[in-house]
Amino acid sequence: MKNPLSKHGPSVLVAAVVLSMTAVAGAQTAVEQSSDWKAANEAVGQFKRGHADLLKWEAANGAEAPKDAAAATGFPVPSLEVATRLAWRPHLELQKVLPRLGEANVDRIVQGRWQEVDARHQRRIEGVDEVFEVAAEARRAWLRAVAAKQSVRLQRASLEAAEAATELGRRMVKVGNWSAYQQSRVELGLASERRALQQATVAARQAERTLLHTLQLNGVHERLALPDTLPDLPKRTLSPAELNTELAEIQAQLPRVEQWKAEANFGQALASRDATLSVARGLRDDVMAQRNLIVDESVLQYNGMLKSVWELLTEVQAHAQAQRETIDAVRDYWLADTDLMWVLQGGEPTAFVSPGGAAGGEAAAAGH
Repeated sequence: MKNPLSKHGPSVLVAAVVLSMTAVAGAQTAVEQSSDWKAANEAVGQFKRGHADLLKWEAANGAEAPKDAAAATGFPVPSLEVATRLAWRPHLELQKVLPRLGEANVDRIVQGRWQEVDARHQRRIEGVDEVFEVAAEARRAWLRAVAAKQSVRLQRASLEAAEAATELGRRMVKVGNWSAYQQSRVELGLASERRALQQATVAARQAERTLLHTLQLNGVHERLALPDTLPDLPKRTLSPAELNTELAEIQAQLPRVEQWKAEANFGQALASRDATLSVARGLRDDVMAQRNLIVDESVLQYNGMLKSVWELLTEVQAHAQAQRETIDAVRDYWLADTDLMWVLQGGEPTAFVSPGGAAGGEAAAAGH
């Protein structure tokens, strides 16, 4: 997923907190002579332009959270297209169906342009329904795995900031400028961040295992090399009128009872797609824009010694939480879009995605 304001990536935001620790460590005497948190911040003054130089130092010295070496060397599944083709491969019965669909239609399916596949193939070619079902399962598993990986990366950055702030607090306690009571709250925050990272890591590993199982690569490969971000939201989606035309085409290929089911499923799938898209765009375009503005202003106030490092940390962590919510929302949109495409090919999802709901992950997974 493209970051709407890439300068607010995890490493850049954490730098404002982490590098304050670097400055303090490099100017220990100045910190120990400080009478309050403002004096501690003055240690940053050893850099000519304050955090502007600190951020440059961070970029030059590798601010990104350490990557998972095992995952980086895993079997590459860089896109939805690759995941779909890999999912078809072990299904030997589909190796006769795909050639009959033709290369052009196969390309349309892997690229997510299912509505461009002639619905009449449902009657003409036996096994086409399984082609779409397997593709839908692969898309869902890949989306969840990539989103989970992206969330771990953000959580790791948030923990790094909490660790730096906690260490700074311990030093302030040591020189008598910070009470044990005040530090206890920071320590609890650090424990919470560590717990959150553990939970996110476990969730990401489970999602990766599910993808391995879906692609039938378990037992062959231990890890997968996945992209760092989800695909961005589409600039344009098919309108209800266009989708209704597609619905009519698929209904014409189905028995009467199945036509009614398709219409009912279409209504739920369309509502889910529209709701998840609205939430995802709102988070990406509105909430994140405000969070970016708040962080920018907080850094300026911190540089001007109007905010403490712990107040800045609070804003950085709130920004990271908003990013995680945005990731989940974008994932939910793509899951809902997959369900809608599948319904328009005669598929019957047993659960539909609700914004921020479990159906975006566990519930939908249980249904397929």
